[in-house]
Amino acid sequence: MTGPLHGFRIIDVTSMVSGPSATMILADQGADVIKVEKPHGGDQTRSSANTQNGFSANFINNNRNKRSVALNLKDAAAKQALLKLCEGADVFIQNFRPGVVDRMGIGELDIRAVAPNIVYVSISGFGATGPYAGKPVYDPLIQALSGLATVQAGSDEERPRLVRTILPDKLTGIVAAQAITAALLSRARTGEGQHIHLSMLDAIIAFLWGSDMGSQTFIDSPFPQQKAASFVDLIYETADGHISVAVQSNKEWAALSRAFEMPEFLEDARFKTPALRQENIDARLTLTQDILRTRPASEWITRLEAEDVPCAPVLTRTNMIDHPQVVANGILVETDHHLAGGVRQARLAAQFSGTPAEHRRGGPALGEHTAEILGGIGYTADEIATLTGIETGLKTAINKDAAE
Repeated sequence: MTGPLHGFRIIDVTSMVSGPSATMILADQGADVIKVEKPHGGDQTRSSANTQNGFSANFINNNRNKRSVALNLKDAAAKQALLKLCEGADVFIQNFRPGVVDRMGIGELDIRAVAPNIVYVSISGFGATGPYAGKPVYDPLIQALSGLATVQAGSDEERPRLVRTILPDKLTGIVAAQAITAALLSRARTGEGQHIHLSMLDAIIAFLWGSDMGSQTFIDSPFPQQKAASFVDLIYETADGHISVAVQSNKEWAALSRAFEMPEFLEDARFKTPALRQENIDARLTLTQDILRTRPASEWITRLEAEDVPCAPVLTRTNMIDHPQVVANGILVETDHHLAGGVRQARLAAQFSGTPAEHRRGGPALGEHTAEILGGIGYTADEIATLTGIETGLKTAINKDAAE
């Protein structure tokens, strides 16, 4: 057995990032994830920019450890094949717009008719009901509607800004993976599956509330707009680069004063307590920036580390790869993708002592495992070619599998 989810089978009809990133986490943890794609084109991320030997980085980085089946789900026979795949499966996950799966004949009732105890997962952009339910969605729209763009701006009065990564998509994937494992645990206890509804909007608002929605928390003590804490962030210029320094406690403030050789910090009435330092945040951070500009980054890191002040260099994506801490953690793994060639990826973040995850296969070619999987549930080569709409190579693959 390898991976804590070894033995679980997941039927994945999602595309883009939110669904595929969720199922890749589960695949990395040992689940058998069968990715069902349309025969011509497949997942939209297959056609993303930045490719090697026909594989996009976007697709590979969200679809590791999965098997791909190509099925034309507009065809009744292909849809029947999907339902047959669901027999005995543990999870079915989709991220079509609300209502689409019911029209396709693969809604919850359709799937549960052949797999009564399955965990059915629906990921949407805005939710299953409400005025935005049927709208098309991309990550920036969720950042806009959730308030994240104004949080990123620093104040309601400033121009909203996007987080420069697709946070709603990727966070939704993480939330979905956790919810799926929770539902599987519940099923192990009760014997019953359930339907998980998750929207990107839900995921981001819940994410924000823990640290960014204090002004909206107390119902009887509201204030109309989020005040700007500071427009000086915790990325500082030095004489030759950038570093981050963050201090909160009195102990850390004293340590910073020693690293700066500025004992007068401790006597400044504006900075006597954490509350006062927060109240006078602009003055404090500006003063810190002025001092850090006087020496090179490496010298400041040495001085700050000697006093146990929380600090780190600011690295580019390329520099991060070789940083000693990243190397020590073994976060990045280089593999030889069977078709794309050499690939560098981040391993599964969580490490399991008893059931370690492993890299079983790279992101699959479109329909690469169609013959293997459909042949395994009784379909002939001719039937598979008809179901998928792709004939080239499938008969050969089926015959090869049968011979082995």
